[in-house]
Amino acid sequence: MKRLQWIDISKGLAILFVVYFHFFRTVFEHYQPPPSDWSGLLSGAMSILRAAWWQVSGLGFHAVGAFIILSGWTLMQSTMARAETGNVAWGKWYCARFVRLYPMYWVAHLVYLLSPFIARLEPVDERIVLSLLGLRFIDISMNFMYLNAAWWYFAMLIQFYLIFPLLFWAARRFGAWIFLFVACTLGFVVRYLLLDVYPVHGLWTLGGFAICRLPEFALGMALGMWHARPVPSERSESNGSTRLRDATARQASRAEWLLLRGPGLVAGLILYPLALKLYDNGIAYVFCDFGTGACCFLAIVGIAGLISRIGGLARVVGLVGIYSYGLYLIHQPYVIWLGLKIRPQPIMIFILIFVITAAVLSTWGLVLEKTTNALVTKLLPARKSAFV
Repeated sequence: MKRLQWIDISKGLAILFVVYFHFFRTVFEHYQPPPSDWSGLLSGAMSILRAAWWQVSGLGFHAVGAFIILSGWTLMQSTMARAETGNVAWGKWYCARFVRLYPMYWVAHLVYLLSPFIARLEPVDERIVLSLLGLRFIDISMNFMYLNAAWWYFAMLIQFYLIFPLLFWAARRFGAWIFLFVACTLGFVVRYLLLDVYPVHGLWTLGGFAICRLPEFALGMALGMWHARPVPSERSESNGSTRLRDATARQASRAEWLLLRGPGLVAGLILYPLALKLYDNGIAYVFCDFGTGACCFLAIVGIAGLISRIGGLARVVGLVGIYSYGLYLIHQPYVIWLGLKIRPQPIMIFILIFVITAAVLSTWGLVLEKTTNALVTKLLPARKSAFV
């Protein structure tokens, strides 16, 4: 399957937004923006820009929802592409996926234990065993955010991988629309029960129980299917693989035009204020993660479409996206350590420091991930395809 550069750019933007958010929250944790000054045109404009920057910076955690959607998309498309050539050997599929996930995750633990310039906010104790296993949802209040709070995403991700064969079968059996409706209904009902009927710790709905984030993941899977499938009328008329591929390419082109050429970005920006209203009460909050994640996804992918036209910038951000896993695993203790050292700072100085920090951490994450993957490839025997 051909790698889509705009997907890599979108992942790069999403992880950089998450890194930015964690840095922003640390530096400005106790900061109060100065009151707006409307005494003149310039001061009024600066007040508007400062207020907009403050509001947008506070939305960085929504990029996690966008990342869940992108993960569902890429996993669905890659599995569909392979499944077209034969039946999926799910045992080998699991092996390939977990070999991809766990070694770098363990390396991130090692980096946390040995690296300087890291914020160590909790003692290293017996909880590290569950952390290494990825079972951070056990005794969730004690373990889910242990050592590196960003690692909660890993505990959710392995749950999605465990149930993915069932999701994949359902999506192909019933079609994207029915699958998305049923998955969203299941996710929203579970969220409603855990939020309003039988209230539990909020970490369960954050991702401790992955079904609570199934709507976002299922949306990504459905989008992946819509992007990859041929136009139905052209599929039925097709007598050869060449025409079928042409129909699929036309469908992908239409989907990418909607997402990358403006309509998706405009829709995301228009709908975002409505999605933020979902925070207002308990019932509406059932749909909040899905709404904000989908709007953030539309905005990020729309911006990725603009960046993809700028060759050098597209390659850099795309490279960050390709190795976003390594950056995700190692960034938070570093930015907390640095943020605690430098706060407070003027806004422009803060942004300059962030750009430098993001460049350094992206490079460090890339080196770690490439090295880990190369070492795993060398140590393990050649893995057979997960499809037979």
